[in-house]
Amino acid sequence: MSSVYADQAHAINARDVDFDFDTVPMHYIPGEVMATHIINVMHLVLPEGERAMAQALAEALPLIDDERLREEVRGFIGQETMHASSHEKARNQLERLGLDVAPMVERVGWLVDRVLGDHGLAGRAKREWLCERLALFAGMEHYTAVIGEWLLTNDKLEAKGMHPAMLDLIRWHGAEEVEHRSVVYDAYMYVDGGYARKARQAIIASTGLLALFVISSGYLFRRDPSRNKGRCWPLQLASASLRGVVPNFTTFFTEIPRYLGPGFHPSQLGPMDNALRYLAQSPAARAAGA
Repeated sequence: MSSVYADQAHAINARDVDFDFDTVPMHYIPGEVMATHIINVMHLVLPEGERAMAQALAEALPLIDDERLREEVRGFIGQETMHASSHEKARNQLERLGLDVAPMVERVGWLVDRVLGDHGLAGRAKREWLCERLALFAGMEHYTAVIGEWLLTNDKLEAKGMHPAMLDLIRWHGAEEVEHRSVVYDAYMYVDGGYARKARQAIIASTGLLALFVISSGYLFRRDPSRNKGRCWPLQLASASLRGVVPNFTTFFTEIPRYLGPGFHPSQLGPMDNALRYLAQSPAARAAGA
């Protein structure tokens, strides 16, 4: 196990949270229809991928002898389970308002299971396929950590008047993505660690996530029943990205050299202080502990 891993490791645990979405409107970022739907992708679609990550890590546990890493993997799985249940509550509120997201979520869930499931393999084929998935998910987690840091430090959503419950949801989720940013990477490096596989899957992760964001947000815009949603969603999407209301989509390309650089480790993404500070004072976390 690398010294970088040992220096960065700390206990990761699922937190109880209590979100109240009853007053969340359809466009919870006022005047920003497409920015709202980009955020919707984060908490409606990405949890399907997180479920597959947790499954792959559970499969990897018997291959990991290091007890510290095993503890972190178990904590990661617990956090992702909590993410799924919290985001489902937000989804239920949007469906009550008339946004029919079930067909898209079911389609993505089916695709994730079909493409990223264990396929019932055995022996060497099972291990090789597990390594491929861990490499892919390590690449994806790099982007969720980068976006998580953006959510914690960007002040435009708050300045726009984003509904506080939804702002808390994505910042809490983003903070936990930053907190467990190294887990899948460390698991992959422990079980396999091959650079060629890591590079190949990083490129697939980058292009796949970009396509998922664009296609899914476009779908949500079309399903949005509001009469005041405007037209030409691609232009609205580009505008939101350029104005910094959502993360810049160039991130999916500019991060590849850093991730694939010699000696890279997720701990180099920056200090964890912002994440841990937010997790300590998140309104939903405090409400659950009250």
